[in-house]
Order: sequence, then C-alpha cells, then structure tokens
Amino acid sequence: MPPAKKRTRTYDPVKTRIAVLAQLAGVRDAVRTLTPEQLALPTRLEGWNVRELVAHIGMAVTAVGRALDLPEPVRQDASLLDWPFATSADAAAIDEFTRQLAQDHPDLDACLAEAQQDLTRQLDTYPGTRLLATHRGALPLADYLVTRAVELVVHTDDLNAAVPGLDVPYDRQALAAATRLLADALAVKAPGASTEVRIPPYAVVQCVEGPRHTRGTPPNVVETDPLTWIRLATGRTAWREALADARVSASGDRADLTELLPLMA
Repeated sequence: MPPAKKRTRTYDPVKTRIAVLAQLAGVRDAVRTLTPEQLALPTRLEGWNVRELVAHIGMAVTAVGRALDLPEPVRQDASLLDWPFATSADAAAIDEFTRQLAQDHPDLDACLAEAQQDLTRQLDTYPGTRLLATHRGALPLADYLVTRAVELVVHTDDLNAAVPGLDVPYDRQALAAATRLLADALAVKAPGASTEVRIPPYAVVQCVEGPRHTRGTPPNVVETDPLTWIRLATGRTAWREALADARVSASGDRADLTELLPLMA
C-alpha cells in the first residue's frame, strides 16, 4: 500500500489577519522609541542599518497593496509552499527598493502607520479568495497574508538582534504561522519520513528519504524552539552553531540538516 498523502496545512484567515496586524503594531510601538543613534546601528542583514530594516518591514506590509493594484490573475498557479523558495530571486530589487524607501520616509512611524491603515482597509475590502500576482505566481490573498506573518516575525527578530534591550514581543499566532510554514517547507525540500523534526508547541513534520518510521520513538529526531528554527530556516543561525549552543538536539544518522538549511535567505 502506498504511503498516505500528506494533507496540506491550512491557516485560519481571521487569525492570520489578527496576527499580522498585532505583530505590525508591536513593531510600530518599538520604532517610536528608537533614537537616531539606534536607527543608525548595523543589523545582521548585510549593508542594512536599523532604519533600512524598519523601512523593509513597511515594504513587506505594503506589498499586499502593490499586488492588489495589479490586474487579478485568471487562475491560481502557485501554492503557499512555493513562496519560501522564491524569495532570494528578487534580492537585488528588494535591496534597492528598501534603501530608497528609507531615504524617502524619514518619519518611520508615520510610514508604518500608513501601511497599517492601508492593510486594514484592504483586508476589509477584498475577500481572502482574491488572487494576487506575486513573484512566485498567483496566490489567494489569505495565503499571501501568511507570508506577511513570516516576514514580520523574521524581521522583528532581526530588529531585536540589532537593538540591545528592544525586545519587541512576538505575537503567538504570527510566530506559529512562521514556524509551521517553514517546517512544511523543509518537508517539501526533503520529502520522506525517516526524520521527525519537532518544534514545540507549533509544528512536527516528517522529512528526509530513508526507512519510514511507523511506531514508537523515531530513529532520527530533531527538536528545537520556534525562534531557533526560524533563524535556521532563514540563515540567521548556522546548524552547527545551534547544535554547539544546545539550541538544537539531533539524534540519528539522518538528523543532520546541514545540507538542507537555510530554506530561504
């Protein structure tokens, strides 16, 4: 008997909306407190300071509006799990857009406030089924909003890393969505069922070719916390570094994910 086909994960659009707006609000609250000296601090994103990072966060949110301004695609031709693997293709254009945005918007709080208001209006106006033309293909608005949750969580972490003591909180639902999408992307990149990757309390996936585990304790297990997983999946933390710092536990011959990470960068 062939193995059962894995069910595609779905996301509650109402919860996703609340999570995205809550995470954006948390970033706005923090940005209001930043001094000129803090805005000039370097970040772990090469060539960007904090001002440019904040501008990029705004750009990630306004991407919804830019997509809505385009003609609606005739049909959906991409899936949510295509998105993580396509982000690097536009890196140069994103870098240029971000730098220009930071230059053109000296008042970052006003920029984020406008983005927040526009996004709220757009989500009130358009149904989640409305198709958007994205860099990977046509996706429903509800799915694309999940990618905005990932962007916000990842860059909130970048912001916290750049500014000591800032500690922007992570919305629980946004963190869950980011963790799950990137865990499912690993299962797409390395299909199989020999290794179980656990990211409590949000996700468990099976991946990597090899003998299929059916009962009892899996022979190959990886376990880590959500933020460490997100940092691994996006290249903020190296696999061996996380192992050395005991932020990841890995047991079994197929539990080394070095060659599979990062998933997006």
